[in-house]
Amino acid sequence: MAATVWLMGSAATEKEIEEYKKEVIVNPREFIAQPIISLSSCPCYMGGELKPRRVDLRPYALCGPGGIEIVPGGLTRVALKEGSLVVNSSQGGGSKDTWVLMD
Repeated sequence: MAATVWLMGSAATEKEIEEYKKEVIVNPREFIAQPIISLSSCPCYMGGELKPRRVDLRPYALCGPGGIEIVPGGLTRVALKEGSLVVNSSQGGGSKDTWVLMD
């Protein structure tokens, strides 16, 4: 079996977990584990309709001679598939505009 790109443990079957575990044992350096984070939900305009999708916001902080400055904006990553928690673009996620309203 070829290595699956990712395995979402909370949504995996016992069989999928067992098969994946075998791959990890054979080549552990090819894998990384991380906790599942509870992502926010946001309305996204998709196919002419507003639909809920999971998102995460990556703010930018700049460090310079005057200290740290938080940039008024950032990258919002979005899970394009309904019910998915995968927001990174290399795995099928996307991005959306992030608006910051200031005085």
